[in-house]
Amino acid sequence: MDEEAKVKRMVREGYAKVAKRQSSCCAPTPRCSCSTEDVSKEASRRIGYSDQELESVPEGANLGLGCGNPVALATLQEGQTVLDLGSGAGFDCFLAAQRVGKTGKVIGVDMTPEMLDKARDNARRGKYANVEFRLGEIENLPVSDASVDVVISNCVINLSPNKPRVFHEAFRVLKPGGRLMISDLVLLKPLPEAVRESVQAYIGCVAGAELKTKYLQMITDAGFQQVKVLEEDHFGAGNLDNDPTAQAIAKTSAVSTGELAKMTSAVVSVKVSALKPSN
Repeated sequence: MDEEAKVKRMVREGYAKVAKRQSSCCAPTPRCSCSTEDVSKEASRRIGYSDQELESVPEGANLGLGCGNPVALATLQEGQTVLDLGSGAGFDCFLAAQRVGKTGKVIGVDMTPEMLDKARDNARRGKYANVEFRLGEIENLPVSDASVDVVISNCVINLSPNKPRVFHEAFRVLKPGGRLMISDLVLLKPLPEAVRESVQAYIGCVAGAELKTKYLQMITDAGFQQVKVLEEDHFGAGNLDNDPTAQAIAKTSAVSTGELAKMTSAVVSVKVSALKPSN
């Protein structure tokens, strides 16, 4: 099995466990942590979700896996078709569905069958007739060319071992003039080697993160124009004793407290927008 396949298997298995236990372990920030439903809501409030949004989706849709609120920045309109890369239990899909209305459509793509089962169950319970979930990899989207108005993603692309391919696929499925709106984790400087090699750090959305400059260049190289960082949130040193992901990494790997401190100063959450040219 090649390295890319190994990474995908690791991520798939990790998020299958998240889906089954109904708690999360995403980015090592105070806003994205191993959590219960109530803690997930509080974490989501801190990254930009309103109480109205949190209460409007089926229970269990919000697993606290995000690092931003791409739907809030996407300015979605009635009748649009939206694609969510790495849709998880469907949280952002359901919020997008409310904005595009009955004449619009939302497609969620996820490679973890357990997450798809959860998302589809949530859609049934919430009676979301305009939402569809498809099994697939974000590097090889099961979506037709030029069929989507807006592509969103929330703390998922950093998990991909082939990020350039993800952005090329997003470009392919967007209609001319379509928009990319993503929240993700990027690095201001390289991570310590021990953190990069930590399985827990990878499942926690950290070890797969790319340098910010390189990440933005990948989007440009895929053909996008007007690539902009709309918001950037520094993690900072923080209190590692209160960071469950950081502590999980420390307990399950050879990562020292000093290396964890270096990790927190290197990671930032960004909200990025980009445009596919109209011609």
